[in-house]
Amino acid sequence: MEIDYSGIKVIGFDADDTLWVNETYFRETEEKFADLLEGYETKNKIDQELFKMEMKNLELYGYGIKGFMLSMIESAMEISNNQVSQATISEILNLGKRMIAHPVELLGGVKEVLKQLNGKYRLIVLTKGDLLDQERKLERSSLSNYFHHVEVLSDKKEENYLNLLDHLKIGVHEFLMIGNSLKSDVLPILNIGAQAVHVPFHTTWQHEEVSVEEGKYTYLKINQLTDILKYL
Repeated sequence: MEIDYSGIKVIGFDADDTLWVNETYFRETEEKFADLLEGYETKNKIDQELFKMEMKNLELYGYGIKGFMLSMIESAMEISNNQVSQATISEILNLGKRMIAHPVELLGGVKEVLKQLNGKYRLIVLTKGDLLDQERKLERSSLSNYFHHVEVLSDKKEENYLNLLDHLKIGVHEFLMIGNSLKSDVLPILNIGAQAVHVPFHTTWQHEEVSVEEGKYTYLKINQLTDILKYL
């Protein structure tokens, strides 16, 4: 596949699981949540019910840890038929607070890539989730100085991207998006006529999983972020 990024002027980076670890902490918290409720249901059933609750609440709470916390609490009440103890509810809240307070763990090669691309391209962060939490993580990451703009979107659909590019006066043919999610970071970008790079993370949230018909889309897939330096 021939890749031509000669017209690219602006590069957008997803944040969670592209710049730093995120999904791993959700999976770890889900396991602890299931441990708390194993007296009411099997762990597999608890996982299923929690995911269903997250999907039910997604439009109301949006993405991020706070919505996840509320979904855990509501799931606990539903799974236990409102018998769950106050102590368990308190521990669920603590699970969420520990996620929010967790140190930022940068993925390999992130600083190297940003250092080399900084100055050659206009770099921006395009992520979704809770605004306060994402701003906090960016500050803790010590990466802020590399980016011209940071945008926390409510969702990552074609309309969201088009509105943002228009607002920032970025032409679609000048834009390249790099991220770990085909559903959020790659396919919507390709559908609006821009280019995208897929950097898979070893853990993917069920909601972000999507199958792509072979040959329907043309995009670059790399094993690690530093591989992008071979093309830019």
